[in-house]
Amino acid sequence: MTDRTLDALLADLVIANRILAHEGVLDDFGHVSARDPHDPSRFWLSASRSPELVSRADLLRFDLDGRPEDPGQRRPYLETIVHARLYAARPDVRAIVHHHARAVLPFTVTKRPLRPVFHLAAVLGEAVPVWDSVPEFGDTAMIIADGAVADSHARAMGGGNSLLLRGHGATNAEAGLAAVTFVAVTLRDNAEVQAAAEAMGEVQYLSPGEIALTAKMQMGERPLSRSWEYRRARAGFAGL
Repeated sequence: MTDRTLDALLADLVIANRILAHEGVLDDFGHVSARDPHDPSRFWLSASRSPELVSRADLLRFDLDGRPEDPGQRRPYLETIVHARLYAARPDVRAIVHHHARAVLPFTVTKRPLRPVFHLAAVLGEAVPVWDSVPEFGDTAMIIADGAVADSHARAMGGGNSLLLRGHGATNAEAGLAAVTFVAVTLRDNAEVQAAAEAMGEVQYLSPGEIALTAKMQMGERPLSRSWEYRRARAGFAGL
């Protein structure tokens, strides 16, 4: 790995913040991180700022217990531990988004499972699991701020790329920033389309076979690069 590799990753991390804010997945809250390309026991995440305002100077490097290196006056997000413990549990994960996209929230508080209803959403798997902290931890402030709760959250995600949090939002985890950005946007889109379709009547969801075949295609390098380029341009970073 070279310093150029790290510089490129951190530039993309800033852009991912801006993309996800522009697309309405992240708002004043929420955050996106990337594992360090030199050291898998470290990851990069902004200090506590709204994603649309994140710059390179806001990025901090953390260990897998959520401890920042040289934070100075920069204050980390309260839920930094979400990223830390998920990276610890999932060596395959290299980028994480935690968000509160409004279209997703109804699926966190009802018995209606979030299931793929259009081809791009095959990347979500057959149904997105829902995690509720209450059975293990009782009433809380509904913020994941300590290791035990973050570890429970990571276990609930299992080996998938998406998890809904009851009354809170969602977490997405993938092999890179382009992939996790695609999955987070698609999760939101599928929630919107599914809710609209179910309001119209009986829905024909994607079959397990369709999900397996289509997800493999959509997560290929060319489709992800095309999606990343498109959304980067929409966020104002065309030509970079």
